[in-house]
Amino acid sequence: MTDGPSQQYPPPGAPAPAEPVPPGPAGPPFPPPGAAPGPVPGGWAAYPSAAGPRPPAGLALGAAHKPGALPLRPLNLGNIYDGAFRIIRFNPKATVGAAVMVTAVAMLVPVVVTLVLTLTIGIAADASGEVDPDASVAELVGALAAYGSLLLSLVVAQVGVVFVTGMVAHVTRAAAVGRRLGLAEAWAATRGKRWRLLGLTLVLNLAFLVLLVVYVLLWVLVVQLSDGPWPVVVWGVVSVPAFIALCCWLWIRFYYLPVPALMLEPVGVFAAIGRGWQLSARQFWRTFGIGLLTVIIAQFAGGILSFPVSIIGNVVALAVPDYAVLALILTQAVALVIQNAFVAPFLAAVTSVQYVDLRMRKEAFDVELMREAGIVPA
Repeated sequence: MTDGPSQQYPPPGAPAPAEPVPPGPAGPPFPPPGAAPGPVPGGWAAYPSAAGPRPPAGLALGAAHKPGALPLRPLNLGNIYDGAFRIIRFNPKATVGAAVMVTAVAMLVPVVVTLVLTLTIGIAADASGEVDPDASVAELVGALAAYGSLLLSLVVAQVGVVFVTGMVAHVTRAAAVGRRLGLAEAWAATRGKRWRLLGLTLVLNLAFLVLLVVYVLLWVLVVQLSDGPWPVVVWGVVSVPAFIALCCWLWIRFYYLPVPALMLEPVGVFAAIGRGWQLSARQFWRTFGIGLLTVIIAQFAGGILSFPVSIIGNVVALAVPDYAVLALILTQAVALVIQNAFVAPFLAAVTSVQYVDLRMRKEAFDVELMREAGIVPA
């Protein structure tokens, strides 16, 4: 290029410059304006934001590196939340629909069991749902069966939410390159990892249970060996904050990122835990702050959404005491479905977006996503 004033890029539609432009790096031809980026796998839909012309390779694209729900660069808090909401909005069946379906199926069991018991032998409980100890054996058995089925269904619902979290990880990965996954595609994407996902959940929960049991045993030992109240008070003042801090640290380093790592990388259960450790290294406070804020927002919003249903259940239980347990379990089931419809997809989407963000920060994952989306990075 000759010396002189810096040349400006011609406006769109202008004729080609008189002097030839030095060729840039070789790459595949860009699609015409409005085309979806890259080949679209069978059954996948293009993300709505993928439309638009592609700038040439070698330009500083900035915000143009956003073929889907996420800018393909390190993300801030606003990008993470915006991406999570966009993922839920444009993939409703694979996010909200999946969470509603697994929760509704699980909570249908205690509702049916309680309905049958209420209409046959009755349930020994007052308007507040408390069991009446003076009731007959059949009524006590009915109350035990109703509340036992509810407890079992809560566990089954949580297992279902684990699968939803795995599906959302694939939905997030696809949304980052401008693809939308339906419920069937998201479920099919988890094939080969479902048992590992259950194993990962079991390992993490058992590890936390062991930690909790050890802490409780230490409390028992301190109480047994103490001559007065002051050693117990000092132990409580010191150990309770330390235990909470330890749980927070373990949550981010071991529990927070293994699920998307397991679903999106060719790793096993323990290797996924190791990947979570690697990605959260030197990123603890940022990851913890976003994760804690997300949990607070999700639980607060879920409580607001489910609160009216719980109030209706209490009113019905007081108005019709004979059906108090049925009303309480039915409304609790509906409230949990409503709560999980928002909480589970939002938490899973934010966690998956943070996983993508940390890989972009540490492993140049954005370059891989750009190539998959059909964008030639500078």
